[in-house]
Amino acid sequence: MGTDRYTPRSFDDLSPEKRPSVAEALVPVVGLVTFLGVGSALLKLDPHIPLIWSIALVGLLGRYVWGYTWSDLFDGIERSLSMGLQALLILFTIYGVVATWVSAGTIPTLMYFGLDLLTPEIFLPATAIIVGITTFAIGSSWTAVGTLGVAFVGIGSGLGVPAPMTAGAILTGAYAGDKQSPLSDTTNLAAAVTNTDLYDHIRAMRTSTLVAFGLSLVGFIVLSLGFSGAIPAGQISEIQTALASTYDITILAFLPLAVTFGLAAAGYPALNVLLAGAFAGAFTSVLVQGVSFVDAWQVFMRGTTPETGSELVNSLLAAGGVSGSAWTIAIVVAALTLGGLLEQTGVLAVLAHRLERGIRSTGSLVAATGASAILTNALTAQQYMSIVVPGMTLRNTYDEFGLDSSDLSSAIESAGTPTGALFPWHAGGAYMSGVLGVATLSYAPYYLFGYLSPLVLFAFVLAGVGFAGNATEADQESVSPADD
Repeated sequence: MGTDRYTPRSFDDLSPEKRPSVAEALVPVVGLVTFLGVGSALLKLDPHIPLIWSIALVGLLGRYVWGYTWSDLFDGIERSLSMGLQALLILFTIYGVVATWVSAGTIPTLMYFGLDLLTPEIFLPATAIIVGITTFAIGSSWTAVGTLGVAFVGIGSGLGVPAPMTAGAILTGAYAGDKQSPLSDTTNLAAAVTNTDLYDHIRAMRTSTLVAFGLSLVGFIVLSLGFSGAIPAGQISEIQTALASTYDITILAFLPLAVTFGLAAAGYPALNVLLAGAFAGAFTSVLVQGVSFVDAWQVFMRGTTPETGSELVNSLLAAGGVSGSAWTIAIVVAALTLGGLLEQTGVLAVLAHRLERGIRSTGSLVAATGASAILTNALTAQQYMSIVVPGMTLRNTYDEFGLDSSDLSSAIESAGTPTGALFPWHAGGAYMSGVLGVATLSYAPYYLFGYLSPLVLFAFVLAGVGFAGNATEADQESVSPADD
């Protein structure tokens, strides 16, 4: 994977007269946190509004304090939106795909058989494992969550499992599988920006990923202990009856699933795969469910509002189609705009440079790498930048400490890739919340892998496990911080 379009501005790229001081660079960070706290938590506004306030703050600082022209600032926004374009197109498409899969009977059929095969006591760990294996095979957490994940939310609801817990298990499996898949774009990007062999990068993450995923499974098993007998009497039968009376429950309904996951496993890009899934969904709607050609594609655009006779099933299978993606698209565009301004004005470069200067040991280096990946996620709202900024900024520092490039690649992906879905304004958080129908802050406590992946990284650092590289303690102590 080429990295040219992901190259951020470095500290040395900034002209001194336009370079923010560390104190000035912290103003947008404090502003974003304050605006989100006041706007979202206190005033109960949608996160779009605090993001717009933050955009205005950074824009005014850039223009009137740091001396950038409006054209300069718009260039930064344009680059950020360009980088996030694939995510935006996937967002548009996946909403339509979910609607066509409901119309085709794919998701209803998955729910019907899933209610027969799964029990409340094993549902959460089984969900994490199944989604993890699927994501590993296809290399796309977004595809797995937007298709298979939607069905699991419905199954979990029928089994009496709260939707936020189900969403947490789905995301745990999706991101754990994604980190170990050689088909994943973020896995390939982390290897590329650090000049690491792809399979060396995957091997370097394996132990920490397995530990974090294993601990997550233990957590889901503990959560599942309280679900014995939690299914309301007759609920499963009611749901299956409603599904069978509305859709033709047949193995043919799995055609879109087979097409989508087959093409993904063959290595086709995610957007191509999802478009093929939409066509397969529309075709199956006509062939299997008897929907007219026009109605099949109207569903793709406008969504579906099934009338099954069960309010629960109706709510589970209601899908907004492409037109239903507007709320999510708007928040992602606003977040990408803010990230572009922070990158263009040098705020990210200054903060990364200051972080690099404070590094004194191997432990602090790896911990700082993870922390910077999480911070970049929060500020730029895109997981690509959470990999690129620390990956490119700290590459030479890892060499100075005698560490292998795979130490850097595994640190940035362990902390960067999984944590994006924890932020409501992040492209990943907005997407996961939108397609699963569960608010980010509702599923966040149960998205165990999102916390455990960076925590295991930090624990390994403290224990001196896995990041020894070729440096001795004497070597580490002799390394001086980066020059100004």
